[in-house]
Amino acid sequence: MTTTNSGVMPPSAQKQRGFFGNSLYARERRLAWLLIAPTFIIVFGLVLFPALFSVWISFRDVGLNNLNDVFNAPFVGFDNYRAVVNDFAFQYHGLSNMGAAVTSIVYSVTATILTLAVGLAAALLLNQPFRARGLSRAIFLFPYVAPIVSVAFVWRWMLDPKPSGVINYLLLEASLIDRPIAYLATRGWALLIVMMFEAWRYFPFAMLMILARLQAVDKTLYEAAKVDGANAWQRFTSITLPELRYVLGAIFLLRLIWTFNKFDDIFLLTGGGFGTKVLPVLTYEFSFRLFDFGKGAATSMILLAILVIFLIVYVRFVMRNADE
Repeated sequence: MTTTNSGVMPPSAQKQRGFFGNSLYARERRLAWLLIAPTFIIVFGLVLFPALFSVWISFRDVGLNNLNDVFNAPFVGFDNYRAVVNDFAFQYHGLSNMGAAVTSIVYSVTATILTLAVGLAAALLLNQPFRARGLSRAIFLFPYVAPIVSVAFVWRWMLDPKPSGVINYLLLEASLIDRPIAYLATRGWALLIVMMFEAWRYFPFAMLMILARLQAVDKTLYEAAKVDGANAWQRFTSITLPELRYVLGAIFLLRLIWTFNKFDDIFLLTGGGFGTKVLPVLTYEFSFRLFDFGKGAATSMILLAILVIFLIVYVRFVMRNADE
């Protein structure tokens, strides 16, 4: 292919290399766009468009009366956001009634920390050599792979306030309580139970990530520490934790995002009642119980804003300090 003295491709050659040209380069470009088009359409239809549409709805008055003509819904500005912030279910009213925003933060952060702690303990245990270690690893994965509906209803049965509930029966037989306790219908207990359920269900994810990193740690580091007289705790704090800090940071970030957006776990256990109403449950109630879709979309945008602020702070300060 000829070029001018200045090294610039002549217009005729550029046309041949263009998107609609007949050259091999042009045909490859068209083929590349053709191959990524299905993925782009799926991502746009299932991710980008619903996200942008939610932002659009949050500034509109959308209800059952105009759901068939949603694109012509009246613009209300930030009225939906003000209605959410001023809603009783959203606001903080003390420790006995923290409101959906504070409850979401407490639930997400605490459940994520518990998940990391249990996952770390399980990984340290399964990293030790013992018989049937492979079988133990498979058993430990059960909470993560079991259907959420089945395990949630098993927990509800175990925590049933009737004497037939497993937990109440065992405690009554041991004379630790004098009457059955409605754990999932008592403020304080209900939030604690859903956080424990979250940690139990998702610790295998943290366990697998941590275990993979543990098996890559150079064993000579531990041998050298033993020679220097370091005990088990000193080896853990001086070698294991520094080697795991990036994995722990990544797991915390991922689990926090997923937990903050969790709806099914809490809804199946408590329905969002008794002090467990988080922002995803509040979004559901505004949208599908009150049929105020604009208010529901505004709630989801507030949830997103809180999460983004926390992630910025976490990445800029916590992870940066870890790097240093």
